Amino acid sequence: MYPNGSVLSLVLTLHSLELPETTIYPAFIFGLTTYLFILLCNLTIIITICMNRNLHKPMYILLLNLPINDAMNATSLFPHLLYSIWSQDRSISYPACFLQGFFVHLNGGASYLILTAMAYDRYIAICCPLRYGAIMTTNNLGKIITGMWLLNFFLIIVVFSLLLPYRICQTHMTDLVCYKTALMKLLCDGTEVNNIVGLSCIIFYHGLSLSAVAFTYIHILITCVTNKQSDAKIKALQTCGTHLVVFLLLEFNTLFPSVAHRSEFVPAFLRRVVSISNFVFPPLVNPLVYGFKTKEIRQKIFTCFKNKKISSF
Repeated sequence: MYPNGSVLSLVLTLHSLELPETTIYPAFIFGLTTYLFILLCNLTIIITICMNRNLHKPMYILLLNLPINDAMNATSLFPHLLYSIWSQDRSISYPACFLQGFFVHLNGGASYLILTAMAYDRYIAICCPLRYGAIMTTNNLGKIITGMWLLNFFLIIVVFSLLLPYRICQTHMTDLVCYKTALMKLLCDGTEVNNIVGLSCIIFYHGLSLSAVAFTYIHILITCVTNKQSDAKIKALQTCGTHLVVFLLLEFNTLFPSVAHRSEFVPAFLRRVVSISNFVFPPLVNPLVYGFKTKEIRQKIFTCFKNKKISSF
């Protein structure tokens, strides 16, 4: 049993990566390449939106939050994971693990709120085009972005603050990542309270995003069916299709691990694989699907590369 006062110096042991000695260097190179590619893709979208005034519109400003969040999400895992692969040392201090877990959940919650805000923006743009400029003003856009981040910070702080009053009884983690559920299993007691609050937050995030996406998609679909302009229909459906791909990917990569960590029927190996996939697929796929598939962003990126090639000659 470890009293609360000693947690600052407490060292935890994350679950072993179980890598054979011959695969250490290939795994490190693969992990480093994946991390750098994720940063490259997301930073490309961030820089493209920031540097082009034509993209300083509500849709793209909201979209800007997604690559920022994805880059943060990948950074919360990969540096320590790469160090663990290289050194084969799975130890981590409790404060560092707590901080990693905090940012992991902060980025996960932010993804849902960002996609919810983007769904609302598309709903106004497609279903109420004449009122779009009056509703999505710079002032209102700032309130939406500030509100969703403040709400997200508040909820995650509440969730993680519930870990602090309870004593720790073990130092071996059952997961590869410092999820809140893995930290919760270290406690001597208080797991019931943490479970209830944790599940309540999961229901809130999923319920809010699912309700918003369902509401907006139904109305957008009705608008597309009744709209006689074929170009408008195609553009609206392309926007919705892109949003739906990203949303479904996020749903799978967050809901399944959350349920798996609370179920004894899911194999431990599968739980660990899926827990790592959260930091790979969304940050890797989102910029490719949302950024490069969006015509305006794609054109700006290609124009930038063309100008660089011409200037190099």
